Amino acid sequence: MIELNTPITDDDINKLKAGDVITISGQILTARDQAHGRIIEQGAPCDIDGSVIFHAGPIIKETEENNYDMVAVGPTTSMRMNPYESDVLDMGAKIIIGKGGMDDNVREALKRNNAVYVVATGGCAALYVDKVKEIDGVEWLDLGMPEAIWDLNVDKFGPLIVAMDSEGNSLYD
Repeated sequence: MIELNTPITDDDINKLKAGDVITISGQILTARDQAHGRIIEQGAPCDIDGSVIFHAGPIIKETEENNYDMVAVGPTTSMRMNPYESDVLDMGAKIIIGKGGMDDNVREALKRNNAVYVVATGGCAALYVDKVKEIDGVEWLDLGMPEAIWDLNVDKFGPLIVAMDSEGNSLYD
C-alpha cells in the first residue's frame, strides 16, 4: 500500500504504476458532470494544481449550525466526465478518482500531464465516508448538493487502485 499526501507532486506520480494500491491523506475535491463543465467554462473556483478530484456525488446533511455532515460518499461512473477530463488535467489535477474507466483521450492527457486515474470500489460509500475527517468547504452549491464541489479533508482515503498510470498503462486493456 502506497500512502500519498496532498498536494500530489510529480515525484508521487512517478512512483505509481497500474495495479498499485494507494491511500490519500489531505484534500480531495468532489466534482461531477456539471462541475466539470463549469470548470471548463469559468475556470476552477479553487486551486486544482496538484489536486485530487473524486468523481462522486456525496450525500450531505446540513446541520442546525449551518455546517455540513457527510452521510455517504462513493464513486460515480467516470466515463460521463470524458468530454471534460483532459482539459481539467491540463489545469494541473494529478489524481482522478472514479469507477469504470476513462477513454483514450483521458489516457493521453494523463501521460501529457504526469497524472493517474485510480478506481474506488462502487458500493463502498459507507467505508469511504469514514475516511473523511471533515468538510472544509463547498463551491457552486447552486448546482445542487451532489453536483457541487466539496472540499474534503481525508485520512488514508482508500484503498484505491491505480487503473491508468502516467505511462499509458491501463488495467482495462
